[in-house]
Amino acid sequence: MSASPLPRRPDPALLETLRAHIRRLEGQISEDGETAGVWTLGAPEIDDALPWGGLPRAALHEVLGPSGAASGFCAGLLARRTDRGENVLWCRRRHGIYGPGLALFGIEPARLILVRGRRDIDIFWAMEEGLRSRSLAAVLGEVDSLAPTAARRLQLAAETSGVTALLLRPANETAAATPAVTRWQVSPAPGVPRPGRPGMGFPRWCVELARCRSGSAGLPRIHQTSGEARSWLVEWQDGTTRGFAVAADLRHRPAESAAQGVAVRRAV
Repeated sequence: MSASPLPRRPDPALLETLRAHIRRLEGQISEDGETAGVWTLGAPEIDDALPWGGLPRAALHEVLGPSGAASGFCAGLLARRTDRGENVLWCRRRHGIYGPGLALFGIEPARLILVRGRRDIDIFWAMEEGLRSRSLAAVLGEVDSLAPTAARRLQLAAETSGVTALLLRPANETAAATPAVTRWQVSPAPGVPRPGRPGMGFPRWCVELARCRSGSAGLPRIHQTSGEARSWLVEWQDGTTRGFAVAADLRHRPAESAAQGVAVRRAV
């Protein structure tokens, strides 16, 4: 009995053509091939790990982690999302936001609308109203717990209006699935002082892409901490081009993250 022939490996070029066709049908890229409805983080290692080459604008994205670290990471996301000077709505239960900290990310106070609610349900209501107004670039809400029905309403409102929704909440290893397109786990990481620049250096985080609703099809093979999770040590750079960057000392070798004890390796 003859042995069965080995299955042929798929043609990478053909797979990429099919993926581009799917993204075009989903409205992620235009007919001329330009990215549409997506904003990038500025770090190719992360953008390339996302099916869209960045984050969809008309969608809900979750960020989980300690308030300080997660707020800083969200501020960077908002800065990348509002590079044309659009306004953003920030909804929270706590008092105030540290203005100089936002200025580090290039977010001007005049572009920020701050809403304070007494309960999570108030935050969800304010977020949904902001999303449906269509006059904002993004809406961010800080909540202590997740209401599945409210999350579905936020995703639907974001898809309808094209306004980005960011939902920030405490880290929870048993967090249930939600309608959010992506979920990010964020924890603080020590900064590295820069030559000629006194202080603690650029802000850094250990960032993990814990969930991606489009699945893992087409994603590059990179180090994974568990399941399909993808991790990076990320820093914010406030130079001429503001954006995230995978920490330079991790680009060419594995390293041990002091904050999470997770090995991080650049995609090969």
